[in-house]
Amino acid sequence: MTITGGSSLPKDDIERMVREAEEHAAEDKKRRESAETRNSAEQLVYSIEKLIKDNEDKLPEDVKSEVQGDVDALKSALAGDDDEAVKTAFDKLNASQGKLGEAIYSQSQAAPDAAPSAEAEESTSSDEDVVDAEVVDDEEQK
Repeated sequence: MTITGGSSLPKDDIERMVREAEEHAAEDKKRRESAETRNSAEQLVYSIEKLIKDNEDKLPEDVKSEVQGDVDALKSALAGDDDEAVKTAFDKLNASQGKLGEAIYSQSQAAPDAAPSAEAEESTSSDEDVVDAEVVDDEEQK
């Protein structure tokens, strides 16, 4: 803690505030780590739920239900006050999210012809609207 400027506090009060800040530094650090862990967990829950929702048709039901169970476990851990339970559920969901990626990747490898043809159609239709132009600076000609 730093107290600067033209403070009207007596020197004893300043020393007391600095001492109290040093005494509570460990508590503050623990509280900050807890908040960061909870924020990361909430962000992971959101991203996994969005991934499941966006790729629902590509995911096998067993993988989807397993990962959704881990998401629900992390949500219930976040509802409580036990930081260790949150960390454990976070790690478990973090590990199981790889199964989602594998399932989506294997699904995309099984049907490689569908995606490129749709992209090719988009690129050819957008090429027709391209106009080739040259910028001429009139200032240089004067």
